[in-house]
Amino acid sequence: MNHYYRNHTLISFHQRKPAVNDPREALPLTALTYHILLTLADGDRHGYGIIKEVERRTGGEVVIETGTLYHAIKRMLDEGLLESVPSSERPEGEDQRRRVYRLNPWGRKVLVAESLRLRKLLRVAEEKNVIPGEAS
Repeated sequence: MNHYYRNHTLISFHQRKPAVNDPREALPLTALTYHILLTLADGDRHGYGIIKEVERRTGGEVVIETGTLYHAIKRMLDEGLLESVPSSERPEGEDQRRRVYRLNPWGRKVLVAESLRLRKLLRVAEEKNVIPGEAS
C-alpha cells in the first residue's frame, strides 16, 4: 500500500495495476496522460525529453511544467502504464542520474484503445459538420 499527503491528510491507496485485460476500462485518459504515452510510443525518454517532445510535436501549444509531468509520471507508474528503464539497459555515456521511462505492453494497449476512441469521436464531429472531413 502506498501513502501520500493531500491537504495535510494522509491518503492510502493500492497500486493500480490492470485488473482486467480490456484496456478500454482505463479510458478516457487525460490529455496529459495521452501526450506522455504518445511521446513514449516510439522510444524511451527522460522527463525533460518528454517535455521537449510534446512541446515540439504540438508546435508549442502544449507546454508541460516539470512538477506536473513528474506527478503524472508517478501516477502512471502506479497505474502500470509505464516503467522506469533500469540503468543497465540504458546507452553507455548517458547521464545515469536521469530517470528514463518506457511505455510497457499494458500502456501501449491503453494508448491504442484511447487513440481508437478519439478517432471515433472525431468521425462524429465530421459527420455533424463540426470540423471538415478528410475529403474536404
